[in-house]
Amino acid sequence: MQKVLAFPLSALYLILFGLTLLLFHPIQWVCFNWFGYNAHRMSVALLNLTLLRCTHILGTRYTIKNLQDIPTDRPAIIVLNHQSMHDIPPIIWFMRKHHPKFVSKKELGKGIPSVSYNLRHGGSVLINRKDSRQSLTEIAKLGSYIEKHKRSAVIFPEGTRSKTGQPKKFHLTGLKVLLKKAPSAIIIPISINNSWKMLKYGKFPYGLCNHITFDVHKPLQNNGDVELLIEKVEKTITQAIIPSA
Repeated sequence: MQKVLAFPLSALYLILFGLTLLLFHPIQWVCFNWFGYNAHRMSVALLNLTLLRCTHILGTRYTIKNLQDIPTDRPAIIVLNHQSMHDIPPIIWFMRKHHPKFVSKKELGKGIPSVSYNLRHGGSVLINRKDSRQSLTEIAKLGSYIEKHKRSAVIFPEGTRSKTGQPKKFHLTGLKVLLKKAPSAIIIPISINNSWKMLKYGKFPYGLCNHITFDVHKPLQNNGDVELLIEKVEKTITQAIIPSA
């Protein structure tokens, strides 16, 4: 019965999702070109809050468990497990004071209203997964960027999303490059749960009545032992992931 109900609700959600992207595309353009970085950043945050609210039609709830006192006057590397595209808007909104920038695949850099514009102009980097040299060069640029401007890089070291919520092994190279290029950055591990259930039926319809949680763990300092640090980050994230039923 729930899957039957999911079809009309998912259709309505997609309509609102698309209209939101179309509405905010010119808003972003005006903010970026007329008022500069901070106005554009605010428009992107509001865009993602609106996208987050659109999922309430599907009965989706969000909880971010953040008891940490995270400084905003230094760069940060936000490391998360990856379960679906629905991981993105809450991170942009809830972590907005840290100016999150993303490592994204190049295919997202064109053709998607609002999303592609932000990725191209908001400080994120677009990588070609088939070209490791290009990917690492772009990630290095992002590391240097957050180090200089005291902003944050968001990276999903699994590379691709987990379709069952079960965490995949971290790919370490990109994270190592960020740590090298942003040596003063603090590392913020975040565990995501239940986002994968939004796509439990496939691409359509969406899953209903899911409670997506984000556990923000204690920030870690880069003490120079990168291997040990990454091992600790991965363990911290995966230990808080609830196994799929």
